[in-house]
Amino acid sequence: MKKHRTAPDVKEQIINRIKNDGISVVDAAKDHGISENTIYGWIAKKTDGQPTLSEIIKLKRENAQLFQLVGEMTLKLSDTQKKK
Repeated sequence: MKKHRTAPDVKEQIINRIKNDGISVVDAAKDHGISENTIYGWIAKKTDGQPTLSEIIKLKRENAQLFQLVGEMTLKLSDTQKKK
């Protein structure tokens, strides 16, 4: 089995898409024909003593979900108060 090397600039582009554009590791792996584990390895090597990129991504997603939930709850509360 041959190991394929990915150019450093391509690795950086993939990581930036995950970090900045919010695409999932799964989607990035499919788009580029690379194993998810390979990408997670790149992400792990990129961090040192800071939250991992995967932790940051997870937190961003959770944050977006919480904002959506707060928005929904605010609308429901507003509708409830209008009915009084």
